[in-house]
Amino acid sequence: MLQRDLKERIILGIDPGTKVMGYGLIKEKGKQLTLISLGIVKLAHLDNHALKLQRIFEKTAALIDQYHPDCMALEDPFYGKNIQVILKLGRAQGVAMAAALAKSVEIAEYAPRKIKQSVTGNGSASKEQVASMLKSLLNFNESPQFLDATDGLAVAVCHAFQGSSAGSNKKNYTGWEAFIKDNTHRLK
Repeated sequence: MLQRDLKERIILGIDPGTKVMGYGLIKEKGKQLTLISLGIVKLAHLDNHALKLQRIFEKTAALIDQYHPDCMALEDPFYGKNIQVILKLGRAQGVAMAAALAKSVEIAEYAPRKIKQSVTGNGSASKEQVASMLKSLLNFNESPQFLDATDGLAVAVCHAFQGSSAGSNKKNYTGWEAFIKDNTHRLK
């Protein structure tokens, strides 16, 4: 296969959070992955939760405008005992999804364990192990200040590794209609 015949796409990965949102962008060409960018959006300094959500929406939209990703993958909020934390993370994920859907960018969601399993081979891997594997896979040396950046990058890499043969843990949406149809339980 000639190099020019390989399919190419840009994937934006988001690790939503209400204190720090991590993101990573990769270019996938055939089976080769290249790091485009990774970083964080600091939100802890904002006291108002609505302002945090606005910042997440704006930054996600800005990343989409700047890099023109073909798709965006997000980490599902983990399930814990504190319902307030889960609600806040769900809202953060929701506004990032809304930014992508508003710009007609396909989205997919992955569970944290699935992301770790995909990147490291171990669903219980630590953040440090995930970061180390990403450095090796994508051939970069910089250590980000926050591991949230490599968490966002891991979501993008997970999505690339899933390809078109993803299992039932992946949910794709190409617009509001598809999202609403698959999430009627969220509308009640």
